Amino acid sequence: MPQSASARVALYASVGPELTQYDVDVEAAALVRRGTVTLPANVHYAWPHASGRYLYVASSDSAPGAGSVGDKHHVTAFRIDPATGGLTPHANATPGDEVGQPEPIDAGIYGHQVRVSPDNRLAILVTRGHDAAAGRPEEPGALKVFQYRDGLLTEEVSVAPNGGYGFGPRHLDFHPSKPWVYVSLERQNKLDMFAITNGKLSAAPVFRKETLAEPGNIRGRQAAGTVHVHPNGRFVYAANRASSTVQVDGNQMFAGGENTFAVYEIDATTGEPVPIQHVDTCGIHCRTFHIDPSGRMLVAAHIMALRVREGTAIRIVPASLAVFRIDDGGKLDFVRKYDVDVGSRTMFWMGMVPLSQ
Repeated sequence: MPQSASARVALYASVGPELTQYDVDVEAAALVRRGTVTLPANVHYAWPHASGRYLYVASSDSAPGAGSVGDKHHVTAFRIDPATGGLTPHANATPGDEVGQPEPIDAGIYGHQVRVSPDNRLAILVTRGHDAAAGRPEEPGALKVFQYRDGLLTEEVSVAPNGGYGFGPRHLDFHPSKPWVYVSLERQNKLDMFAITNGKLSAAPVFRKETLAEPGNIRGRQAAGTVHVHPNGRFVYAANRASSTVQVDGNQMFAGGENTFAVYEIDATTGEPVPIQHVDTCGIHCRTFHIDPSGRMLVAAHIMALRVREGTAIRIVPASLAVFRIDDGGKLDFVRKYDVDVGSRTMFWMGMVPLSQ
């Protein structure tokens, strides 16, 4: 549920193995950089404990792309200072024993995200699949849906319209009060809405929408990404990402494409996402974004720097954290951005955490 306007928030953003904390001023739509902690390998993901007192960070020397497996894989627990948001190691925290599963698990192809439903009864694994490439056929995507209780995953159902072909889900988010699930299709640049009825996810999307403003004008690899429902449940936001390059005079240049947010108003009766805005994310390849708990501010994290041609001039668009206000109608207004020097690395993950009172 939305936090009070006075609730304090910390933002954490990773560059390689470094995780940096920023103070969040929601009223001013501003960030202030604070301390940095270093993980054993590149940060891949982080998630706060429900209490808001701890942050769990997954790091690995694996890299995106087939075959880049690596051999350093860690989960690190930090205490979050409730007054400052600063991170300190939480003793020698280690995972407990693995929970043995009573049934075989089909983990699909390219598992990208797993979420537990707000009522704690379903676990949904998002598996993206792969496009056909280099003589290899398409590998289908799916939503792997499990009944979930006490760490046990049972009664697996594979939700894969058309057998998962032409269905490449990447990321999902739940409506805060209705039985609706919003899923971005990375490989198709679509937003699907699925319904949960009697504890089961619908076998096909109830609604499917375009994420791109110009779906007929693809200029390089175009991929839908993160999706988040507004804390008040009235709006949903999806990121469009483009970072393909072409060589110009010996330099790799941005090939063009949409780096935008698609904003939808959610029909309160049906759950249909109705598009109301496409707005530039103000950077290249927004891999992650987050909405503050009060629902008044959105921050977009752009993972990389890239050369861009503007007329006859060439400029470098740096990696950055871009800050937007969210108005009462759900639309985004750009306020400012903070450039981040990532060097040869990427700003792979970013998120906001409300500080415990």
